[in-house]
Amino acid sequence: MISFEKAKKETPKARQERALKILVRLKKAYPKAKIALNYGNNTQLLVAVIMSAQCTDKKVNEITATLFKKYRTADDFARADQKRFAQEIKSAGFYNAKAKNIIAAAKMIKKDFDGKLPKTMKEIIKLPGVARKTANIVLGNAYGVVEGIAVDTHVRQFANYCALSFEHDPNKIERDLMKVISKKEWFGTTYRIIDFNREMRSRVSREVARSKIVLQDLCPASPI
Repeated sequence: MISFEKAKKETPKARQERALKILVRLKKAYPKAKIALNYGNNTQLLVAVIMSAQCTDKKVNEITATLFKKYRTADDFARADQKRFAQEIKSAGFYNAKAKNIIAAAKMIKKDFDGKLPKTMKEIIKLPGVARKTANIVLGNAYGVVEGIAVDTHVRQFANYCALSFEHDPNKIERDLMKVISKKEWFGTTYRIIDFNREMRSRVSREVARSKIVLQDLCPASPI
């Protein structure tokens, strides 16, 4: 088992080789990993991802099961009454800020992007409530455009306990991961890590997870 001390002294090539071994195991264990949020179109995808900040995907899906029957297009969200909309997404947490950002983003999509979700990182991060994590998730799932790695809580924790990054800022972690993971793996890696972490958090499925994948020899603080 590699130690944190040894991992910190790794050469870039050695870290890349270790990351590759980790990814091979993740791909074998979670071959069908994908986004867990439900949506019907690109605008709804953006809304769901914005809502998912500091909220579980399960809770977001519970909310959007009803919400997306009422709000389908950028026009629908842009016309929403902010106070009413905030109450409709209240259980997602931080609902006032999320409602404000979602409605403002929809208005910008209408005004500046002809009603269509932007296709580039440079454009999409102009939308209220959209930083790199959200942008990476939305661009990858909406258009297959991959410009980075979405670093959420799961990916941040994984990068740290597997010693693939010693940073805590999501943008710095993303840069570290992009150095050791090949670009063709950036998109799928996020969801495989999320599936792995979710299983590790579940006491019920921990034995199942152990039978799927073992990372103790590759990650200094691997939970199994």
